Amino acid sequence: MAAPDDQMLHNLAKRAKAASETAYCPYSKFRVGAAVLTDDGQIFEGCNVENASYGLTICAERNAVFQMVARAKQKITAVVIYTPTVKPSAPCGACRQVINEFGPDALIMSVCDGEGVLKKKLSELLPDAFGPANLN
Repeated sequence: MAAPDDQMLHNLAKRAKAASETAYCPYSKFRVGAAVLTDDGQIFEGCNVENASYGLTICAERNAVFQMVARAKQKITAVVIYTPTVKPSAPCGACRQVINEFGPDALIMSVCDGEGVLKKKLSELLPDAFGPANLN
């Protein structure tokens, strides 16, 4: 699938924001939602799910990617993240690494309640990444 157009990105942003509404975040109160677009045009959403044992918390991005994999999809074209902030927030390092596994050239877009938008290729956010290509 080609890079998503503006209409698709707008749709992904709406779905990411909607996914944030179901976040379980009693500790941070930081609701995050993500929408993953696959190479065949399917969309998978995820939200952050916190745990009293913080190390067991899962970010929205990884939740969405794991939903995708659970449905037998393995190629990411784009990931859109929504955070309830004034400035957009990029995915954390763990999420970048998981996205790299399935979409090293994926478009990453972060939106927020403010005017700003972060829009970069994953390779810009995670240069010289280690991934499946290193194992061949």
